[in-house]
Amino acid sequence: MESLGVYLKSRRDRVTPAEIGLRTYGTSRRVPGLRREELAQLAGVSAGYYTRLEQGLAETASPQVLDALARALRLDDVETAHLHNLARRSSLPKLSDPGTEEPHPRVLALLENLGETVPAVVLGRRGDVLAWNRAGHALTAEHLGFGSPPDPARRPSVPRLFFLDPLTRDLFDNWAELARIHVAYLRLTAGRHPTDARLAALIGELTMRSDEFARLWATGDVADCTVGAMWLRHPTVGALGVDYQVWLQPDSPDHRLEIYTPKDPGSADALKLLARFDR
Repeated sequence: MESLGVYLKSRRDRVTPAEIGLRTYGTSRRVPGLRREELAQLAGVSAGYYTRLEQGLAETASPQVLDALARALRLDDVETAHLHNLARRSSLPKLSDPGTEEPHPRVLALLENLGETVPAVVLGRRGDVLAWNRAGHALTAEHLGFGSPPDPARRPSVPRLFFLDPLTRDLFDNWAELARIHVAYLRLTAGRHPTDARLAALIGELTMRSDEFARLWATGDVADCTVGAMWLRHPTVGALGVDYQVWLQPDSPDHRLEIYTPKDPGSADALKLLARFDR
């Protein structure tokens, strides 16, 4: 799991002096982005303190210091929240098993009332499919058993499917974009739940088994994916595009109801055809 120091260094490396108006006077630089002392000066802290923070030798950082570092590093709101999450980790216990996730009855009732014409999937905090309707199953993973989500031992894992399953990779025309978003959201989740042993194991497994996942994880990017587009080459109905939007669940805030709507009339026809095939 990621440390505060590792994340700070990855963000420091991506900011060039020119981007923030620092003059370098033509001198050679041994780092790709800002030097530690440059970032410390911009954030209004001592270079020694920032170095200890990045090396994991400082006990903690105040919210004010973290916000100053975030401004200097030009972090957005999601990245800043991730920075604060990582800073709180030092006082948390070691990894532990959080137990099996179960979808709340209210989200299952909502899923049922969407009917079978609107594709929808309920995802857990680690990207496990906790439930789906037949349209959601047919759209995203028709090669898997429809009845697998209720059984924790058989639940599909979206991150594993994206990086380890060739059929899922072939399904998405914009696989590279979606893969980057999945990894960035997984990193955000890791910051929110730093003691989740199952999440740590998932990240370790994907890092070892997928070079592409390891490369994306090494970028340090975080994102909270709530809306976006998916372009598919579906084996049953052909090419189509859908917009996805995520609905967070007040009763189980780690769970996300993801709903898919067609981008154009042709895609709407394809979804209707898919619903008929899946009956």
